This record gives sequence, structure tokens and C-alpha cells, in this order.
Amino acid sequence: MHRRFRIQVALRVTAIAALVGGAAYLGVGLRLYLPAALGAVLAVAAAVSLVRYTEKTTRDLTRFLESVRYADFTRRFTTDDRGPIFEDLRDAFEEVTSEFRRLRAEKERQVRYLQQVVQHLGVALITYQDDGEVELMNTAARRLLRTGPIRHVEALERVSDNLAEALRTLDSGEQAMVRVEEEDRTLQLAVRVSRFQLQGEPHALASIQDLRNELEEKEMEAWQQLTSVLTHEIMNSVAPISSLASTASRRLQTNDDNGSITADEALDAREAVDTIERRSESLINFVDAYKSFTDIPSPEFEVLNAEELLTNVRSLLRAQIEEQDLDVSVSVDPPDLTLTGDADLLDQLLINLALNALQAIEEDLDTDQGRIEFRASVDRRSRPVVQVEDNGPGIPEDVQEKIFVPFFTTKEDGSGIGLSLSRQIMRLHGGSLTVRSTEGEGTVFTLRF
Repeated sequence: MHRRFRIQVALRVTAIAALVGGAAYLGVGLRLYLPAALGAVLAVAAAVSLVRYTEKTTRDLTRFLESVRYADFTRRFTTDDRGPIFEDLRDAFEEVTSEFRRLRAEKERQVRYLQQVVQHLGVALITYQDDGEVELMNTAARRLLRTGPIRHVEALERVSDNLAEALRTLDSGEQAMVRVEEEDRTLQLAVRVSRFQLQGEPHALASIQDLRNELEEKEMEAWQQLTSVLTHEIMNSVAPISSLASTASRRLQTNDDNGSITADEALDAREAVDTIERRSESLINFVDAYKSFTDIPSPEFEVLNAEELLTNVRSLLRAQIEEQDLDVSVSVDPPDLTLTGDADLLDQLLINLALNALQAIEEDLDTDQGRIEFRASVDRRSRPVVQVEDNGPGIPEDVQEKIFVPFFTTKEDGSGIGLSLSRQIMRLHGGSLTVRSTEGEGTVFTLRF
């Protein structure tokens, strides 16, 4: 059994040798040409049989490699009783193809599982190639956009030209807000695109969320806060004006009826009028502050050297710094860091943050040596970041949520627009302004460009 293949080969080789020898003897020795020719033909046939028999292994290997190449693992391999060596080879082929079948089934199961997860997600997702050909559009996307399956992102132009344009032009990690107006609804879509390479081909994944309800809720909350502040500020001025005007009117009416006015009554009337004037001026200042908040000029962008920007702000505050004997430092890393912005608006913003820090340190009796640090650097995404840090008393946690609300202030003489104006300036720069503060340790304002 173990020598079956070798025996088969040996028998065929022996038969070929015998046929060749016999044909030669018949043809040359006996001059029997016809039997010699027949022997030669039989020798050739035996040789062909030997070649085919020995090439069976090569054909099996070729079939195996082709099955791997074309992912066709339904083929079976036989040994044709060629012995244990070929049975072992067949078993190896079968084990490999069986493992491939298992891996492919597992891959298909994972793909179906991920497809189910993607289809079940509440976030609208669309994957597409670089040329716009859509590969997947989940159920949430079809429901949100009220469309069936699409083949190309251009098909979304019937929903919104801006939406289709955002999918085509947004870079990886970028986000855009797209407003969609329909007869029965209005959508505020937040579109975020992530681009990646898959087997060397560029692809994109877009997530789309309707933030209309959240935005309307925040807008209503902001209006309520603004209305509350406006009501408080206006009533603080109008109520005394109304009361004093009424008092002065009654005094003057009484004196007019009597035909005379005493010195004390004249003094009371004058004080009432002076108070009315002061409260009127306060109301005018409040209106001016509101106007300055709503009339921010559009930024005139230019490339700014970060170190020069921060050093200039420190120079503008030199008098206050020397008066309070503060330690004010500027650090920039890398030293040649630049950012794009409006120099005047950023000066205004940074001065406002610095003045807030100066005032906080001045009012903090526990701070021995006041310190303010201006820092400029880049974050992990190579975006410019500017920070203003002080070692003042810090901001209470419940107040941190309110300091950017227009006209909210904890200062007796504050207008409440400085920080809200500063955040608005950063938004005009396409950036953000955030605060991190710990009571008793200090405050850090961070500008991200």
C-alpha cells in the first residue's frame, strides 16, 4: 500500500522500456515493421499515461490554488487509490479549504452583524466612494431625508443642494450645518464627514443629525435668560425713575396748590431729578452695551505672530500690572507660532480676559503674589491654542455655566457683556472660548482657533 504510487510508476516505466526494446528488436532485428510500429505507438501511449499519472498531483495543486484565488471552496480532492502519501496531501487540501470556508462564513456573519447594527442605529449614516457612489445608506438616513436607496450623493440634491455639496467637499473631521426647508418641516442638519482608505481606495463616512429640537430648546433657554436679564436691568432703572417722578410730581402739585415751595421741598425735588438723571444715564449705558454686543464688526483676517500679539496685550496693561505688582509672563511654543485672525478684535478679547484676571486677583485677599500667564501653543491637531491663566480665587462651578450669558455679571459695576462678547469674537473666528476654573486655585480661559 505504501509503495503503490512507486509501483505504478515503476510498472509504467518498465512497460515503456519493454515496448521500446521490443519495437526496436522487431523493426531492426526481424524487420517486422508493422508490429514494431504498433509497439512504438503502445510505448508512446504508456509514456503519456505515465506523464498524466505523475501530473495528477500538479493538477490537484493547481485546482487548490485556483479555488483559493477565486474563493471557490466547494471543490473536493480525490486520491484515486494512489496511496497514503496522496491521501495525506488530500487531507491537507481539505483542511485548508475547510478553514477558508469557516473564515469566509465568519466574515459574512460579521458583515451581516455590522450591517444590522448600522441599520439599527438612530444616527443617519452614509458611506460612499470618492467619486460619490453610495455604498451604504442606513434606515435612519432614509427616514430622516425621506428618500429610498440612492446610488450617488448627487441624488440628495433633491433634498438639499447644500447637503450634497457638503458631502462632496467636507474634509475629514470637518462639520457643517445645513438647513433644509420643506413644506411640512424644517431641518437643522449637522453633517460630519470622515474620510479613509480601504484597500487603497478613498472612501467617506458621513453622519447626519437633525439638531433642530436641541437648537430650538437652547435658543428658547437663551432668550429666557436674556429676557430675564433685560427685565432685571431695565426695571432696576425704570422703577426708581417712575417712583421719583411720581414723588416729585406730587410735591410740585401740592406746592403749586399752596402757591409756595419751601427750601426742603425744592431740595427733595432736585434730588429726585438728579436721581432720575443718574438712572437714565445708567439705562442709556445699558442700551449702549447691548448695542456693542450686537454690532460686532466682521473680522479682517490676517496672519498674526502669536508672541507679538500676546506681548502687545501685556504692554497695553503695563500700568495696571505695575500698580498691582503682578507677575505677568508670555510663553509661546513653537516660538514662530502664527494664527489667522483680526488683530483689533483679538486685542479686545485678550485685554478683557486680562482685566478680569487683574480684578479677580485684586479682590482676592488670600493671594500673596498675583500671577497671570499668557500661553500660546498647538493642540494634537496642530491648531493654535491661546490660554490666559491666573492664580486668583477661581469661579464657582454654578457660576461658570452662566458667565457667557449676555449681561450676566457678579460685579456691582459690571456690564455683563465682556465674556459673551469675547465668545462671540471667537465664533466669528471659527473657534471657541472655554473656561476651566477651580475655587482657590485659579482660572484658565482657552481660545481654540
